[in-house]
Amino acid sequence: MTKNAPFIDRPALSLIADSVGPEQVKLYIGGTEGARDVAQLADLGITTVVNCAVNLDINYVTDPKHPEETGKRAAGSGPVRSYKIGLVDGDGNPRDMLLGGYFILQSALTQTLPQKASYPVRERGNILVHCRGGRSRSVALVALFLHKDQPDRFPTLAEAIAHVRDARELHPDEWFETPKQVLIDAAQHAADTLEIIAKGQ
Repeated sequence: MTKNAPFIDRPALSLIADSVGPEQVKLYIGGTEGARDVAQLADLGITTVVNCAVNLDINYVTDPKHPEETGKRAAGSGPVRSYKIGLVDGDGNPRDMLLGGYFILQSALTQTLPQKASYPVRERGNILVHCRGGRSRSVALVALFLHKDQPDRFPTLAEAIAHVRDARELHPDEWFETPKQVLIDAAQHAADTLEIIAKGQ
């Protein structure tokens, strides 16, 4: 039988690191409630959201270029730039899927947008990484990113995970699945792969 951690309340959004990426922005982790609170995102200067989860869709559309009609949903832009990875919280992710998530997060921090009206959110503000509860998939991805982006501060993946657990206020009783071991293994595989890539350049 799978062991389940007790539910322990945590903030909707947690500041994990600042001075991240070339623009030195702040990096947050959150769950569904934090990710869908667009007023709080604006208050915190968050302009970019990376959704780690599959089957968790948040409608940010405030400017529908294609309005809803019979059999079709509205489509357009919203107050944030939104990226999605689609990880499951446990077994089932392809071996390199978390590595792909790393590249998406890295790209979200460095991407240059064209000067077109179809890219209205141009400000390089702070960034939120979230999943359903903000305690496993997002923790694994952010820990991987910090380990590779700030190796002097986080020379090992374990040290990065420990920092994220503390900043996210995750209780020790739930550490065995925050993040789940399969995601820690995927993050270590990604870190090892990135090291091989770096040595080959």
